[in-house]
Amino acid sequence: MMEKKIKAKKEFGQNFLVDDNVLNRIVSCVAPTSDDCILEVGPGRGALSRLLVASGARFVAVEWDRELIPVLHAEFAGNDRVEIGHGDILRVDLHQILTTRAPGRKWKVAANLPYNISSQVLFKFMEHCDLFESLVLMLQKEVGDRLTAPPACKEYGALTVLLRLHFDIRREFIVKPGSFRPVPKVDSAVLSFTPLAAPRAEVGDEELFRRLVKGAFNQRRKTLLNSLRSSGFDDGDGSLSAALSRCGIDGLRRGETLALEEFAALSRDLCSGKTLA
Repeated sequence: MMEKKIKAKKEFGQNFLVDDNVLNRIVSCVAPTSDDCILEVGPGRGALSRLLVASGARFVAVEWDRELIPVLHAEFAGNDRVEIGHGDILRVDLHQILTTRAPGRKWKVAANLPYNISSQVLFKFMEHCDLFESLVLMLQKEVGDRLTAPPACKEYGALTVLLRLHFDIRREFIVKPGSFRPVPKVDSAVLSFTPLAAPRAEVGDEELFRRLVKGAFNQRRKTLLNSLRSSGFDDGDGSLSAALSRCGIDGLRRGETLALEEFAALSRDLCSGKTLA
């Protein structure tokens, strides 16, 4: 068969999922129906795609490996509810792709994300979270642990806080390396993301909020006050210390100890313009 001649390419971070049990469990998480619109990112040789398409859903796949495009076209030839496109998910216009194909509809997403770009893709999905009904994503287990971590542990970080602002995130199950070809060196995790109708907390200005959160984790060994100073938040007049005090946050704490709501409160306070450099 054609697909057996296509080998995984290291430069694309490809590890093809070949375990039928895992594939079926992912489909159960997606729960596709004939009324759904589904986006798959990185369909590879189409193992998951076949199961999703079998539901009768409207299906769009974005694949970066040109060699796989004819394989996928041949697989789904004649199915007018399936569209296979070539593109880099980090560069394609998701809003244009999805809204022109199904105006006013929310999409489900399924993806086995390459480890080397998973955080970047997550941020892109976050920026377009209003387009989605749900996302079922396979990630490196280490990334999954970060996304579901509570405050005050080593896994908790900027990614945790920023994604949690817009999604409910649940780990579904762990996938062992033997489920892939070639076999990766680490475990993977399947996570479900449910976009919130509104951000979990009011942050004032989201651009500032993102700067704040990233700054707090930029140098994890430093205190929150010193990390924010190092990240461009000016405290020459003591205003940053004052903002922390008004929010009831001890500047000697480390960023990893702050809950989302504390970051949000500090962001709202900083939005007054008193402290931003």
